[in-house]
Amino acid sequence: MTEFFGSVWWLIVSLGILVTFHEFGHYWVARRCGVRVLRFSVGFGKPIWKRIGRDGTEYAVAWIPLGGYVKMLDEREVEVAPSERHESFNAKSVYQRIAIVAAGPIANLLLCIALLWLMFVVGKPDFQPDIGRAEGIAAEAGFQAGDRLLDVGGRQTRTWSEAGIALATAVMDREPTAVRVRTADGDERVRMLPLDRPGLVLSEERPFSDLGLSLAWPAVIGEVSPGSAANAAGLRAGDRILSLGGRPVQTYDQVSPLLQELAGQDRPLALQVERDGRRQMLEVRPQRVEREGAMVWQLGVLPAALEQDALLRFGPLAAVPAALAETRQMTSDVLGMLWRMVSGQASLKNISGPITIARVANGSAGLGPAWFLNFLAILSLSLCIMNLLPIPVLDGGHLLYYLIELVKGSPVGERGLMAGQYIGLALLAGLMGLAFYNDILRLGS
Repeated sequence: MTEFFGSVWWLIVSLGILVTFHEFGHYWVARRCGVRVLRFSVGFGKPIWKRIGRDGTEYAVAWIPLGGYVKMLDEREVEVAPSERHESFNAKSVYQRIAIVAAGPIANLLLCIALLWLMFVVGKPDFQPDIGRAEGIAAEAGFQAGDRLLDVGGRQTRTWSEAGIALATAVMDREPTAVRVRTADGDERVRMLPLDRPGLVLSEERPFSDLGLSLAWPAVIGEVSPGSAANAAGLRAGDRILSLGGRPVQTYDQVSPLLQELAGQDRPLALQVERDGRRQMLEVRPQRVEREGAMVWQLGVLPAALEQDALLRFGPLAAVPAALAETRQMTSDVLGMLWRMVSGQASLKNISGPITIARVANGSAGLGPAWFLNFLAILSLSLCIMNLLPIPVLDGGHLLYYLIELVKGSPVGERGLMAGQYIGLALLAGLMGLAFYNDILRLGS
C-alpha cells in the first residue's frame, strides 16, 4: 500500500512539473505575441484551485493530473469583438502561431537540459561497469571476470547503467558489436559480440543476463537466516567469503554454483571467511531444499547491499556541456527507439502508460535526488518529442497544418481540420490503449 501511494504521489509531482513547464512555454510566447490567454490549467476537469491574475488570465489546478492546457482567445471557438480581434490567436501571422505552438515542446527540451545540469551538479551515484562473471555468448566472445566495460559500439560506458542502455540498443540492432574493455591486468582489449548469430535468443529488457554478464558483486554476507546451515556454522553478517571447499571465491554469484558442484549428503565443506580483517576457517553443512520444483543446496545467506562506487558529478560550469551531451544522447536514444518500434526491431511493449510511469517515478525517487532528476529529464524529453510527432491534436499536428499553410498560402480548410482531428484522436486512443495494456501486463509479471 505504501508503494501504491508513493507511486501516485510521485506521478502527480512528475506530471505537475512537466505539464506546468510545457504549458508555460505556450503561455509565455503567446503573451509576447500579443495573444490574450483566457485560462492556464494544470490538469483536466473541475478545478480544485483557481484565481484570476492581473493580466486577466484564469490560473487553475484541476482534479485529473494527466495533462493541462492553455486556452487562448480564438474566433473559431468564441465570438470576438472587433476591438479585441488583434488579441485573437487565429488573427496572428502563421510564423507567430508556429512560435506559440512550438514553445511547449521547446520548454520541455530546455527543462530536460536544466534537470540534467542539476543532476550532474548534485552527482548521480551508480556502479562501475565491472564484470563479476561471464558465461554463455559473453564467455565465448572472450569476456572475463574483472573486465571493465569502457565503450559498447563506440558509445562510452562510464557506469553499469550506461553499459546496460548501450547493450540493450546493440541487442535490438542485432549486429556484431565491438566492446572495448580494460582487463583486470590493466590492458585494453576489444571483444566482439556476435549478436547477429542465427537462433540467438536475446531481449532488450535483460541484456546483461541474456548475454551472460553479471555485476562484480562482492561475496559479503548481508543476512544470515535463523536455523540455516550458515547460522549453525557461525557465519555472521559482514563476513566476506574467500573460499568454499578449497575453491577461491571472488564474487557472490560464484557461491551458489560452487555449492551445487561441491556439496554432498552429510558432507561438511571448508569455508574460509574474512571477519574484522582476520581470516577464519569454518565448516558448513549445506541444506538441501526445494526451489522452483528442483532440489538445490543452500547456505541460508543473503548478500550485503552493493555499495555504489561510481559518481557522475561535475562542477557548475563543466556540467553545462555534460548536460548538453547527455541531452543529445537521450534524444538519439528516444528517436532510435521510436524508429525501431516502427520498423519492428524493438517490441511495442516498450510503450508505457501512467501506471508504469508512476512505478518508475517512485523507484527513481527512492534511489535519491539525482536519479529522480534523471527520470524527470527523460520524461520531459519524451514529452517534447511525442508532442512534435505530426499527429493532429498534438502540437506537431498543428505545426504540420501551419507548414501546409505556408506552402499553399492559405489555412487548411475546415473539413481537413475536422478529418485530422478524428484521425488524431483515433491514433491517440490506440496508443493509450496499448500503453494501458502493457501496464497491466507488467503488473502481472
